Amino acid sequence: MNTSSYESPFCTRYASKEMQYIFSADKKFSTWRKLWVALARAEHNLGLPVTSEQVKELEANVDNIDYTVAAEREKIVRHDVMAHVFTYGQVCPNAAGIIHLGATSCYVGDNTDVIIMRDGLRLIRRKLINVLANLKNFALTYAELPCLAYTHLQPAQLTTVGKRASLWMNELYSDFEELEFRINSLALLGSKGTTGTQASFMELFENDDEKVTELERQIAAEMDFLKVVPVSGQTYSRKVDYNVLSALSGIAQSAMKFANDLRILQNFKEMEEPFETHQIGSSAMPYKRNPMRSERICALSRYVCVDVLNAAFTAGTQWFERTLDDSANKRIAVAEGFLGVDAILNIMLNVTAGLVVYPKVIRKRVMAELPFMASENIMMDAVKRGGDRQALHERIREHAMAAGKRVKEEGLDNDLIERIASDPMFGISADEIGEILVPEKYTGRSAQQVREYINEYINPLLDANKDILGETAQINV
Repeated sequence: MNTSSYESPFCTRYASKEMQYIFSADKKFSTWRKLWVALARAEHNLGLPVTSEQVKELEANVDNIDYTVAAEREKIVRHDVMAHVFTYGQVCPNAAGIIHLGATSCYVGDNTDVIIMRDGLRLIRRKLINVLANLKNFALTYAELPCLAYTHLQPAQLTTVGKRASLWMNELYSDFEELEFRINSLALLGSKGTTGTQASFMELFENDDEKVTELERQIAAEMDFLKVVPVSGQTYSRKVDYNVLSALSGIAQSAMKFANDLRILQNFKEMEEPFETHQIGSSAMPYKRNPMRSERICALSRYVCVDVLNAAFTAGTQWFERTLDDSANKRIAVAEGFLGVDAILNIMLNVTAGLVVYPKVIRKRVMAELPFMASENIMMDAVKRGGDRQALHERIREHAMAAGKRVKEEGLDNDLIERIASDPMFGISADEIGEILVPEKYTGRSAQQVREYINEYINPLLDANKDILGETAQINV
């Protein structure tokens, strides 16, 4: 650890090494060189004075990057791309004169950014699918376990633990669909030139429109893209960054929803995130089991959601064909959006693989509220016995208010059932009411909905991605 200067917590505490590499200097500058190779190869193929030997020399030195030379050169020329053109030329002396031929800085800068975002999105996709796989297993395990459902954070009716997990899954599944759309929509900037008109390439190819178009197609193919942006200024539209970060924000929103629900359930003692044998919940209170992983998900999610504003403002403040007030902002905002979601999904993988459920606590809390929820069923049963519906409704309301007062003001148990059983207006015994108070009778189609949802949406996704399932994440801090 470097203790003498600032280091990003994303690197020291949160994000995976895999995602950190995607946004590393090695990845960035080696991709620049791969783009210069692709440009040179396409120019050679299309008849410009670029030899196959020059292309081979460039190709052989893609990873031979002398960062000291690049840094020293940038101090002199104050231009990162030209500093790296120079540095590349030092190890490719025969090809030095044709590196970057006809291109502008955004040829390497913007195309690399798109490639890096695609790689980052693919990593996010893999982890998101594995989180869904964990939640699927959890939802099926607890598909039939009744629990309290809430509106306004007040007990409303019953659902099941598995059904609630299906709500978490469904939000993440919608994020997956958005992620797929963004990955498939990404297009390379291509070779558009200084203001997007391809004028420099038209000059190089003596106004041969077909060759200029073919140049771009060949570059895209070498970088494994099916398409380039149709029109642009010097840069690809910064709306692309906004749309990508918005997709990442969607994942953060869903993760925050899951984590907040889990934090509340842990307070209820119904469920818990994993808790290690030697984990310390509080420095002052040894008995505490704080939901620190869920809290971290919420914290990082908040950061990612706010981070999208950077891309929004950047997209809206681009003047005409190019300004440079995007560069410093986007190199921070885009990278940290990815690093943030990577960290969130790492924690999600860890938590969803080890969720702890306490069925007896859940049952106890259900039974404390079920008499209120079952009052309509009790009333209907009494009506079938010849009772007056309106009179019975009023009497249950009175008993419910009295029982609620007893619970809230006196701290005693809910005695609504005893009150009803002893009221001759209902003509029903405590045993008969007990037959009505079976939680499983009040969960509707919860279990069926879980299985139907998983069969229709989640299983096809997991079946199509069997080769990437089984990923785990170790949380070190």
